[in-house]
Amino acid sequence: MISGISIYEILTVTSILFFIGVYGFITRTNLISILISVELMLNASVVNFVIINKYLFPEVLQGVYFSIFIIAVAAAETALAVSIIINLYRQISSVEVKDVETMKY
Repeated sequence: MISGISIYEILTVTSILFFIGVYGFITRTNLISILISVELMLNASVVNFVIINKYLFPEVLQGVYFSIFIIAVAAAETALAVSIIINLYRQISSVEVKDVETMKY
């Protein structure tokens, strides 16, 4: 237990965060809100890595290393996605998914 909070409570909160991100990814039509939903899912998985590592192997830091790697990949993914979204907005003046689909042809 980490300062009075059990692993089940933490995993419940991160599961709820992950599924909120999944719901947001499926239901949103704005590219920025879809990107935020993906980031929410990644952050929930990062917390899971750290917490599970803390409970299973408290003396090693593999969960922390995986988390740092995921955060670095998420930062690169966010920078690339935001640059693509800005470029799309300059071309079609919209960040809605339905407007982006018209650019396929």
